[in-house]
Amino acid sequence: MSDWTPADMSSQAGKTVLVTGANSGIGFEATTAFAAAGAHVVMACRSTDRGRDAKREIESEYPGASLTVRDLDLADLNSIRAFADWYRAEYDALHVLANNAGVMAIPRSETAQGFETQFGVNHLGHFALTAHLLPVLRQTNDESRVVTQSSGVHERGRIDFDDLQSEDDYDKWTAYAQSKLANVLFAYELDRRLRTAGASVTSVACHPGYAATNLQLRGPEAEGSRLRTLAMKAANAVFAQSAEQGAWPLLYAATNPDIDGGEYIGPTGLFNMRGHPGQQESSERSHDENAARRLWTASEDLTDASYDLPDP
Repeated sequence: MSDWTPADMSSQAGKTVLVTGANSGIGFEATTAFAAAGAHVVMACRSTDRGRDAKREIESEYPGASLTVRDLDLADLNSIRAFADWYRAEYDALHVLANNAGVMAIPRSETAQGFETQFGVNHLGHFALTAHLLPVLRQTNDESRVVTQSSGVHERGRIDFDDLQSEDDYDKWTAYAQSKLANVLFAYELDRRLRTAGASVTSVACHPGYAATNLQLRGPEAEGSRLRTLAMKAANAVFAQSAEQGAWPLLYAATNPDIDGGEYIGPTGLFNMRGHPGQQESSERSHDENAARRLWTASEDLTDASYDLPDP
């Protein structure tokens, strides 16, 4: 079993890291660890007010932290495109793209372009963001990595190509599982295409196990269920590991020199829900290359975001 912790991270000085959802939970903890290791971190946040609050909190603990807050709404393709345009104008390198932000088990709603929100934010938003930032990832002198956050719930997921937006039938957990399976399929397919292109960019999937964050509370709060909100808070307090530990798999996937690309990283402790990070096996469906290619094509069509990469 791995005994890796962020104390084992090498210096990240001179590197630029982009974390989506950087103002809270796992994104905040990952941002803190990257900054503590010397990286410049771009904090991509839907709320710049909360992003600036998080930035001040990190700077109070690490006065030398190098941080930039920028607004990014993964539920709006126009916001994603504007963010990527800004990034490419400001930076000529990107060593780690941490596709971390997400929503979980919320009542059905739609993004600005009419996508079901969980599929739209968790998968399509990050798919489009990665496409727009691929040129700067590829021009980075050092090897760069794309780390996409999934969930153990992906094991329950199926990609319903006949109803990707859950318009005919919506179940919040089924939609969430589909989006998390899409994350792993995307991470693997991206790595295959990068390898075929001979690019110095690798793609890795990870999951945090069961970590106590606000993510679990948003669904019950959106439904106005005080009882379920209290029950989730109690479960987090009793069973979950901390958000700080939940960030370890992402940090391991982003910085460990043994990563080759195409791995699935998560906690190696009890039921793969807590503990030190290491490589794990994802679901059988996540290795379906035909489904991955079909999802890739559908995602390009939906987002109008294209990758200059050959088919694997």
